[in-house]
Amino acid sequence: MKHVKRLLKLAFFILIYIVSINLWINHQAKSALYNNVSEIPKNKVGLILGAGKTTQYGNINLYYKYRLEAAIALFESGKIEYILISGDNSRKDYDEPTDFKIDLIENGIPENKIYLDYAGFRTLDSMVRAKEIFGLDAFTIISQKFHNERAIYLANQYDISAIAFNAKDVPKRYSFKTKLREYLARTKASVDILFNISPKFLGAKIEIK
Repeated sequence: MKHVKRLLKLAFFILIYIVSINLWINHQAKSALYNNVSEIPKNKVGLILGAGKTTQYGNINLYYKYRLEAAIALFESGKIEYILISGDNSRKDYDEPTDFKIDLIENGIPENKIYLDYAGFRTLDSMVRAKEIFGLDAFTIISQKFHNERAIYLANQYDISAIAFNAKDVPKRYSFKTKLREYLARTKASVDILFNISPKFLGAKIEIK
């Protein structure tokens, strides 16, 4: 019985921690989020957080589609001068940054305005590498709101002056599992900060110019 009570207390503590960190991340990111292109301040670089182009069923991934559209809107409005794409390229047959680059170019974004980070395996990696590899102390994050909130939280931990543009969200039936996983991702992010977890890779510096 004592063992069961201890497990219940532990489960309760974990639940409280998950809820608390989620509320804190929402609160501290609030002032850095923008929904309208006309209202967001200018930054030299917009950072697209990676996503797979297609779903497991072969359809276009709406997270990808809306992030792409958001980046194009910011660039065409003069709110960013360059686009850095940070995503997963851990396999030869899976390359998030290049997919975005191809579609950006097809939509009129000059190739010399696009930079790729192939080692953005996690949001933490994307934030730290933007600063350490690409020399950015300030930039505009481009993703959906729930993801932007976590990215802003991480950026703050590394003294990065980031703001975020909220790409269009996806229908609830499409996003339920993703947003559920986000609760756990935020908890893990806080633990990573607590234990000073580093990106998987760093490497040579790349100047955006």
